[in-house]
Amino acid sequence: MAEKGSLTVLIYSDNSLVRASVVRAISPAPAADLSPITVKEFATAPALKDYFDDKGRADLLIVDGEAAPVGGLGLAREIKDEVYNAPPIVGIIAREADRWLATWARLDAIALHPIDPHTLAGEVAALLRQTTAVATAASHL
Repeated sequence: MAEKGSLTVLIYSDNSLVRASVVRAISPAPAADLSPITVKEFATAPALKDYFDDKGRADLLIVDGEAAPVGGLGLAREIKDEVYNAPPIVGIIAREADRWLATWARLDAIALHPIDPHTLAGEVAALLRQTTAVATAASHL
């Protein structure tokens, strides 16, 4: 379980090098003004789906569009369709021309392969700020 005050970020990729690149880019926090993050890595789509089925929570999900055998973009769309209160999702895509797929998958943000740590951390930080602002506003109602 995540520490109190920490943010939970899930990473889905069948490639351990991609997962490691993502972790290096966003840990211990993607920006100085954010709480430290707890990262949970998933190498398979069934493991990620089981996490959500078991009522696992996340503040953000990062998916690798090049993952196999289940691509991250198709999985992102499925999660948006099937998970109540699905977290914001960042997709890592291989080609600029794949932006249309990101729209189809209903991604909240994208990053390109190879991963630029500064760009990815910026996208993640922006989405986590939105998530924490909404949660803070809701707690004051």
